[in-house]
Amino acid sequence: MTNIDKNTPANKMTIAGNIYEAGNSKEFKTGDWRSVKPIYIPEKCIQCGLCFPVCPEDAIPVGKDQKRTDFNYDYCKGCGVCAKVCPVKAIEMKVEGEE
Repeated sequence: MTNIDKNTPANKMTIAGNIYEAGNSKEFKTGDWRSVKPIYIPEKCIQCGLCFPVCPEDAIPVGKDQKRTDFNYDYCKGCGVCAKVCPVKAIEMKVEGEE
């Protein structure tokens, strides 16, 4: 079995990018794929809970108090679904690096 990580050159990757070890997705931080970034504005947030269930990457953490916190940018790909569902505009999408 080959160990694959972010430093593995393309010619050493598994065929078709297959992953041969289950449960290793947390090792691959895919947030650097995004070109736009969601910015959380906590003072606008009403904690309605509409954003975190629609996040395809589970990049919106929810605390033990059932309140959302800032984004986990290690995994957020910037799809913007969270901003679309936010009824109070507590999430703004900004060009990566210009936020």
